[in-house]
Amino acid sequence: MDIKNSVVVVTGGASGLGEATVRNIVGQGGKAIIIDLNDDRGRKLVEELGDNNILYVKTNVSNEAEVQSVLNQGVEKFGKITAAINCAGIGNAQKTYGKKGPFELDAFKKVIEVNLVGTFNVIRLAAEKMAQNEPNESGERGVIVNTASVAAFEGQMGQAAYSASKGGIVGMTLPIARDLADIGIRVLTIAPGLFETPLLGNAPEHVKEALGAMVPFPKRLGRPSEYGQLVQSIIENPMLNGEVIRLDGAIRMQPK
Repeated sequence: MDIKNSVVVVTGGASGLGEATVRNIVGQGGKAIIIDLNDDRGRKLVEELGDNNILYVKTNVSNEAEVQSVLNQGVEKFGKITAAINCAGIGNAQKTYGKKGPFELDAFKKVIEVNLVGTFNVIRLAAEKMAQNEPNESGERGVIVNTASVAAFEGQMGQAAYSASKGGIVGMTLPIARDLADIGIRVLTIAPGLFETPLLGNAPEHVKEALGAMVPFPKRLGRPSEYGQLVQSIIENPMLNGEVIRLDGAIRMQPK
C-alpha cells in the first residue's frame, strides 16, 4: 500500500513514537488522524503540519463512542481510512507484592484498559471503516500496526501490568490478522526495545546513556523516527502480515 495519499489513524500521535509516525506520514504525502489526550501537543502539531494534513481530536482510546466519533470525522474530512497505528499506552511500576502491600488492582486494570482494551477498540472500529474501501491492485483495503514492547517477552520486576497488556497485544496479532484476511486488511505488531519516548519521563541524561549502553548494537536508545520508518515499511510491503517484529537492537531485558 502506497503511503502517499494514505489516511492513517495514529493513537498517541501527539508525542513519542506516534508523533514520529505522524511526521513521516505527512512528510511522505499522507494524511493523519491523531487520537490523543494531550490537547496542547495535538493542536501544536496541527498548526505546524497544517490543518489540510491533520485532524486532531482529543480522544480516549478505550471509549467506544469517542473513537467512533473521531473516525467518522476522519472519513468525513479525508474520505477514507487506510491504516491505523496504535501507539497510545501507559505504564507503571509496582511489584505483585512488596513493602506497600499487594499490587493495587485498580492500577493494574488501568494499564490493561488503556494498552490492551484501547488498542483492540481502535482496531475493531478502524477495520469497520477500512472494510468500505475499494481494494488496491494487491487486494488490500487497509493496514493495522500495533505497538507492544520487549516487555511482552522479558518483563522486568514491577512490570506485571505493563507486560500483561503488551503480551495481550502480541497474542491477539495473529488471530486478528486471520479475522481480517478475507477483507484484505493486514495486521502486524512492533515490539520496541528501549526508545527515547515520554515513558522515560525526565530521566537524567546519564540514566539514558546507561540504558542505551545495555543495547548490543547500536549502543543507544532507539529513535522515534526509526519506529516511524518501520511503520512505513510495513505499510508498503504487502507480504508482511500476522507478525510481531522486535525493534530493539538485539536487547534481551534482565530481571531488573
